[in-house]
Amino acid sequence: MRTIGQGYSDRLLQKQDMLSISRDAVSAWKIDGKRVLLVVPDGTRSCPMDVMLPILYDLISPKSKSLDVLIALGTHSPMSDEEIGRRFGVTVAELGSKFPKAAFFNHMWKDPAHLVNVGALSSAEVEKITGGLFKMDVTITCNRMIMDHDIVIIVGPVFPHEVVGFSGGNKYLFPGIAGQEIIDFFHWLGAVITNPEIIGRKYTPVRAVVDKAAALLKIDRKAMCMVVKGDGLAGMYCGSPEDAWSDAADLSDKIHIKHMDCSFNTVLSCAPKMYDDLWTGAKCMYKVEPVVADGGKVIIYAPHIKEVSPVHGKILEEIGYHTRDFFLKQWDKYKKYPWGVVAHSTHVKGIGTYDNGIEKPRVDVILATGIPEQICRKINLGYMDYRQINPREYENRENEGILYLPKAGEILYRRKVKL
Repeated sequence: MRTIGQGYSDRLLQKQDMLSISRDAVSAWKIDGKRVLLVVPDGTRSCPMDVMLPILYDLISPKSKSLDVLIALGTHSPMSDEEIGRRFGVTVAELGSKFPKAAFFNHMWKDPAHLVNVGALSSAEVEKITGGLFKMDVTITCNRMIMDHDIVIIVGPVFPHEVVGFSGGNKYLFPGIAGQEIIDFFHWLGAVITNPEIIGRKYTPVRAVVDKAAALLKIDRKAMCMVVKGDGLAGMYCGSPEDAWSDAADLSDKIHIKHMDCSFNTVLSCAPKMYDDLWTGAKCMYKVEPVVADGGKVIIYAPHIKEVSPVHGKILEEIGYHTRDFFLKQWDKYKKYPWGVVAHSTHVKGIGTYDNGIEKPRVDVILATGIPEQICRKINLGYMDYRQINPREYENRENEGILYLPKAGEILYRRKVKL
């Protein structure tokens, strides 16, 4: 058996199931006397970390030499102590009292002092993986805490993902705890292939890059890959990051992809509170783009989102949101910008054309958020006053070509394939 775990499309795991699976996995991994590093998602990923951390702490801390918890931020903002506590279902004070042998860290992706070079992908490897789209050397750096541990255990969910196909597994290492060069390359590769071609596909060139990068790490790698359904888990698989992710992605494919009978002219895509800026709230576009009709519109409804991005906002205000072809046909002008930010821009704007200086997006993306109208116009996105929108008026109107999603961002919507 490649993995330890179970999953179902028609029911949820109980806490006792999660405990049993975790116990069997930790026992098989022989962590006695080892320095253990848990790599976990931040608050923008749905999963029951408030259940999983106490389980893993009780199983690991009595046996391990040390136990550290590293939050895989990628390029997201660091989490405050209060946010970390909420992530694990405790107060700041309880982080120390309930988990006294554990230490908690944010990943610092832009600080060279926190990174270590673990190798590179050669231009020949990159050319082969990308089918000739790119031919360049890519330096691989990641959080240097990897060097101070004997085993890394990735604990996180698997969902359809706009850049890699399905999230999870080694993606929590690259780009989760990686440095900027591999993060930028990883995202721009996905953008060049485009979201509709990538999202919800199991094996993609980007996944191949992720796994190649992870293989450079001289540390024992394990993963506990969860498949979230509502407020619970439909499945959890433990083993190598490659095998555990593969099993979880197969179940995610059944649970997290909804096939629709038709396309929609209008989608009201409501962002949950866990997306607190457009950088993360943009998932409300990624997951619905395949089911929007040509010339249709996606309204990202999120009164709580007040800014584009505290980390990348200035760059996005400078370059705006555009289609992939807008950038590719003017690459000399835009290649100096961080590729990961350019990639995000194209994913939000969606696919389209750029010919003779005229950009034609396939979909109109409109923000009904707390971001001011002048900023929306400046970054080349539409604007609606959220105070003039009653989301309930969009309900039950699919026969009119209107799709209402009260919690968007995780379920992928596709058209049914006609036989």
